Amino acid sequence: MTSRDLVLGRLRAALAAGGPADPVPRDYRRAADADLDQLAQRLTDYRAQVHRVTEAAVADTIADILPAGGTVVVPPGLAPAWLPPTVTALPDDGLDHARIGAADGVVTAAAVAIAQTGTVVLDGSPDQGRRVLSLLPDLHVCVVRADQVVATVPEAIARLTPQRPLTWISGPSATSDIELIRVEGVHGPRRLHILLLP
Repeated sequence: MTSRDLVLGRLRAALAAGGPADPVPRDYRRAADADLDQLAQRLTDYRAQVHRVTEAAVADTIADILPAGGTVVVPPGLAPAWLPPTVTALPDDGLDHARIGAADGVVTAAAVAIAQTGTVVLDGSPDQGRRVLSLLPDLHVCVVRADQVVATVPEAIARLTPQRPLTWISGPSATSDIELIRVEGVHGPRRLHILLLP
């Protein structure tokens, strides 16, 4: 008998002897109010740049972030009023990876943001687009409304549909090499700008 057979045999025996699993308690702590200042601080700690703006100022803020004459990929359901006339919008109608990666940036909305963790979640809705949009361009501009901000992870989970393609973003993409030197942009955009609307 091999070690593999022994382990699998023990697993089969344990599963055969067991009854239904005990229910998992779901009485998580929930906060009453989300703290926009806490979200902004956490995102800043993760090296994202946070802009507190009104909806009327979104286009001007994006114009300040993106180079004039630049190209920005946009999901099909993004609000047109958010885009400044100084950039060329490239709607994602199934763009190939090379065109997405060559753009100067991407602008998306968000599904939910978590104040305690400084995390923004995209769920593939029409104003957020495919997951690849938030991974290939070097710059990601994400617009988050105050009513999308929750305090805790359980509150965020309650708002999300688990069957949707969820992308959890806590700052620009970063990793560390073997000498613990931070390297940004390996698994996604090096620069993340969050526009936080009241």
